[in-house]
Amino acid sequence: MKLWFVEPRPNIFVSGIKDSVAQTVVDYLIQHCPVESGLMLYRSIPEPPGFEIRYKGDIRKPVIQLSGMQLIVETLNL
Repeated sequence: MKLWFVEPRPNIFVSGIKDSVAQTVVDYLIQHCPVESGLMLYRSIPEPPGFEIRYKGDIRKPVIQLSGMQLIVETLNL
């Protein structure tokens, strides 16, 4: 997995490979990783907005869709 993706944080992987290969790897991971993994994958895509977020299981920060764009909800700790 770490050969094809950058892992900026545990269980968060960013693709850096050809789109067709990335899609195959992402599909495989989503299918075979356990729900408990809390897996989140970011993949670049040629259509706007230029990226896709896929996840499986419970993730720490929710992903919402706003005007067709996937966004991660961040809370401010003031």
